[in-house]
Amino acid sequence: MNSATSGKWYAVYTKARWEKKVHQILTEKGIESYCPLNKVRRKWSDRYKTVEEPLFKSYVFVRISSAQQSNVRLTPGVTNFVYWLGKPAVIRNKEIEAIKRFLNEHENVLIEPAQVKVGQQIVIQSGPFMNKLGKVADVRNNKVVVCLTDLGVNLVVTYKGSIGSD
Repeated sequence: MNSATSGKWYAVYTKARWEKKVHQILTEKGIESYCPLNKVRRKWSDRYKTVEEPLFKSYVFVRISSAQQSNVRLTPGVTNFVYWLGKPAVIRNKEIEAIKRFLNEHENVLIEPAQVKVGQQIVIQSGPFMNKLGKVADVRNNKVVVCLTDLGVNLVVTYKGSIGSD
């Protein structure tokens, strides 16, 4: 399938630790799927080994037409699409390409929570949006919304623990 006609990129939530399996099942179904994998060096009792772990826990990206959404939703391990304004959120192709490029150039990438306040101007320090200026729009329990006005997008980050300013 030609990438110009193969649909739009969407993010789907998966069950915990099902990212690779969901990616495999979607691929077997003939659905274009992307599970960004981070190369991490782990220590075993007798050696070190480089393993690939999902960069975004519980997320997999799919490039599909709207007609394929039900097929993706019915895939074992898929919880649902990530929604924005009541519709499955569309991820720009250039953002997927930026993630791929970044992971090709770097290993042991960490995603860490930051102490932030609403209205705070921030500069993204690493990742596909490195050096982009953003403004914190909302901080609530374990979620931060950062508006990247230059890109016309809001980044919504959910953490396992609570965040915010002390």
